[in-house]
Amino acid sequence: MPLTDEPTAATSAPRPPRPLPAPCRWALLALACVSLATGIVGIFVPGLPTTVFVLIAAWAAARSSPRLHRWLLRHRVFGRLIADWQAGGCVSRRAKWNASVAMAVCAGVLLWAGSRWWVTALACGCMAAVLAWLWRRPEPAGR
Repeated sequence: MPLTDEPTAATSAPRPPRPLPAPCRWALLALACVSLATGIVGIFVPGLPTTVFVLIAAWAAARSSPRLHRWLLRHRVFGRLIADWQAGGCVSRRAKWNASVAMAVCAGVLLWAGSRWWVTALACGCMAAVLAWLWRRPEPAGR
């Protein structure tokens, strides 16, 4: 064992992962595109989450298309959200509040629409669990 501070093979930077086979890359690219499209539709359709689908798109793009992944990271709307999540699962306070308001509106619509009581209870319970999980996520440093 050397007594110097030079990195050895065991402590050097990890090797990049082997490239995925073409069919896997194409499947992940398709998943990224479908998830991104669904996330964009979620901007306009109440109750359809946007953030989750954009994060799935970023994950799939990172493994299939560096070009699409770079585009997502540089995107004016989605870029910071993706970068925060990739930097340790961080969610900004603004995103937490936006999600809370959106879920409260959805719960209000369910209550107003007079759905079956168990449907409303199940949906509100799921939203409450997601909000509890979301508010426990760390926030990005410096914001």
